[in-house]
Amino acid sequence: MSVKDCGNHHTERRKHVRYVVIGLGVVGVLAVVILLIWAILHPTKPRFVLQDVTVYNFTFTPSAGPPPYALTATMQVTLSSRNPNDRVGIYYNHLDVFTTYRGQQITAALLLPASYQGHGDVTIWSPVLFGNDVPISPYLQQVLSQDLNVGAMLVDVKIVGRVKWKVGSWVSGKYYLDVNCPAYVRFAGPTGMVPVGPAVKLQVLQRCQVETGLG
Repeated sequence: MSVKDCGNHHTERRKHVRYVVIGLGVVGVLAVVILLIWAILHPTKPRFVLQDVTVYNFTFTPSAGPPPYALTATMQVTLSSRNPNDRVGIYYNHLDVFTTYRGQQITAALLLPASYQGHGDVTIWSPVLFGNDVPISPYLQQVLSQDLNVGAMLVDVKIVGRVKWKVGSWVSGKYYLDVNCPAYVRFAGPTGMVPVGPAVKLQVLQRCQVETGLG
């Protein structure tokens, strides 16, 4: 009786192992198929262009006491994004846009509307970015003062967020997106410590650096 029970136990165990092996095989085949499709399609990063920048206000205010000094900036930027892929769509799930000066953020992050780009589609955004009395790091104050006295400065319009790739009905997980658009902004003349006015619009047409990846 015990011998028979032992035989049944081994039979059930072999069936269980067989099911596990079959399941792992199916998962492996699906993974290989997905990787092959992904390799064949080879999604290309979206292409971003900074088309123009309109500066409404750029005021550097020194204080009577020690630093920090404050910067108030208001500008409108026009950005375009194109999906260069023939078979891959792009979901923009969460994109923040803001401006930096020599690595320091000088405008608040603005959330862009979520959107989907089909094959070859182009999306255009024209957000107004602003920062009110943003403290400037002491090591930047002298450089910023010099740039404003000259009437020109280099700023970076940045976009950070998440994207998803779409192939047929399949949608990937989230990938990070990091876009950097340098812009050499020239004012009407030296600004010193006074606001820029009237508005100065600059046609930039600057190709942006784009990075994507898992994360």
